[in-house]
Amino acid sequence: MTATFSTCDLCDAHKNDLTGAFRVLAPAFRDFGAVKKFSGQVFNVQCFEDNSLVKAALDTPGKGRVLVVGGGGSLRRALLGGNLGAAAVANGWAGVVIDGCVRDVAELAELQVGIRALAALPMPTEKRNQGQSNVAVHIQGTWVMPGEWLYADEDGIVVGAKALV
Repeated sequence: MTATFSTCDLCDAHKNDLTGAFRVLAPAFRDFGAVKKFSGQVFNVQCFEDNSLVKAALDTPGKGRVLVVGGGGSLRRALLGGNLGAAAVANGWAGVVIDGCVRDVAELAELQVGIRALAALPMPTEKRNQGQSNVAVHIQGTWVMPGEWLYADEDGIVVGAKALV
């Protein structure tokens, strides 16, 4: 399915929103997946240098949703690699946005899923089963709530309290 939105157009339409229902994420995220433009309803995971809950989420049916990972901006451990990226594709996730790092960049680049993260880093996480799922996450200065809608394209990432297109 081809995405039919532009984050620039969404910003034009909502630039005067003072309610906080429309937000633009900081331009800190790099593109790692083969899909450059993606959107979907948000499912959140909050974790720090432990991707146990990222794996648990991506192993479930994505139903076209976007997994948003509040990773605390850590640049010390990768929260997503080739195996979890492949799970995202196999289970129907539209995308993954990580406030942290990814690894296996060459593998991720071939996957038909949107992937945004701060950086690439080869160090894996420790599995401690720590973190929370389906909670509000604070990523790069912006709150993202469960059930909101995320839109990502070449110009950036925006979040809406409800579907915007």
